[in-house]
Amino acid sequence: RSIPPPHVPQPMKIKVLSRDSEAYERRTKDDIHHVEKNLDPALHPLEAAREYKRALNAVKLERVFAKPFLGSLDGHGDGVYCMSKHPLRLSYVLSGAGDGEVRLWDLSRRVCTYHAVHHRGMVKGVTFTPNGLQFISVGADNVIRITKMDQVGSEVAADAEATEAPVTIVGKSYFTSVDHHRRRDLFATGGAAVELWSQARSEPLQTFNWGDDTVNVVRFNLVETNVLASAGDDRNVTLYDVRAASPIRKVILAMRTNAICWNPMEAFNFTLANEDHNLYTFDMRKLDVARNVHKDHVSAVMDVDYSPTGRDFVAGSYDRTLRLFDASKGHSKEVYHTKRMQRVFCVKWSLDSKYILSGSDETNIRLWKATAWEQLETKAPRQKAAIDYNEKLKERFGHHPEVRRIAKQRRVPQEINRAKSQKKEMEQSEKRKESNRRKHSKPGAVAYQKERAKNVVAEVE
Repeated sequence: RSIPPPHVPQPMKIKVLSRDSEAYERRTKDDIHHVEKNLDPALHPLEAAREYKRALNAVKLERVFAKPFLGSLDGHGDGVYCMSKHPLRLSYVLSGAGDGEVRLWDLSRRVCTYHAVHHRGMVKGVTFTPNGLQFISVGADNVIRITKMDQVGSEVAADAEATEAPVTIVGKSYFTSVDHHRRRDLFATGGAAVELWSQARSEPLQTFNWGDDTVNVVRFNLVETNVLASAGDDRNVTLYDVRAASPIRKVILAMRTNAICWNPMEAFNFTLANEDHNLYTFDMRKLDVARNVHKDHVSAVMDVDYSPTGRDFVAGSYDRTLRLFDASKGHSKEVYHTKRMQRVFCVKWSLDSKYILSGSDETNIRLWKATAWEQLETKAPRQKAAIDYNEKLKERFGHHPEVRRIAKQRRVPQEINRAKSQKKEMEQSEKRKESNRRKHSKPGAVAYQKERAKNVVAEVE
């Protein structure tokens, strides 16, 4: 006879009401009382009309508070033609001027912490090493200078005497650009050819030649770090693999490319700043057609730089304006300009994605907000929630004519408006001419050409 198991008591379930005091109590005596809301749509028949009015007010306030200019950095004696961001410190930026002077800036204090004349003539390019302890500058005087910045605690040495003498490498010809590999002790220069250098050697490790014209810009890919792109006076954009002995492929455009910038989040995509007033985004795997054409500038685009997210980029132009673009759209979403700012030769987007820097030929570096209407001070939680709510309202009602009109309205100088209208008239004339030619020709004799392929002359492998 088996013995029954002893009775095991079951655990008792107890339901407890738990209330968070922050959900119904005020933080301070000046705060408003919490009010419970019933979100049943049947109780709010005028919700759409009410939120449309809120969206309209939000987009109007956005235009009221759109004051992007923060300040300027003075000190250069000539135009600023190149800049570089410190890879590890958000507040440090290096700039090179037309008189051979190189300056290191602390943006948090808006002061220059280092300045010295490194070249006879224009500084054509500057870049930091990946560890941020050295920077490299090149000039039209055939010289490469590698400068080491001594560290004193957490501060950078404030004068040239506190640093070691720069390492000087004399090249065989002039230099036009420089960029450093993201991980290896390797940097590339442009000029009569594309050359790969090491800091430990006074001769180039490797030389790439594909064409006889000057190479104006070289840029390493930020993701596929062994891929290098260059652009030259012969209108070519060439891709290289530094592990190979010869270039990979090149694309020939209708006009010259002034700047190249790789997307930091998408390894295959890069954007070109072109002389024909447009920017072109390409996929390196398919160079016969652009992925996107970005328009709105009315003069040559001199420089371009991506935000750290890879979703937006900023372009500086000879028309004395900066334009911010969504990487997936063809027209700019914002334009920055001032009365005194002249032709913009270099632009940088800060690594925290909050600020933009521009260098122009009237010796100033200007600091801008990446979001023109953003409030930079510390925000209370309720204020953050209100800002997020307004952004969602603008997104939801952005297609309404009145909301869209206010959101897109921008004031630009009169000469830019005139140039824009003249350019539009010229484009319409070309379209009419092509349409008339097609009407009076045999069917299929005048082929339709894609807008994204018009600027591509040929792809060579």
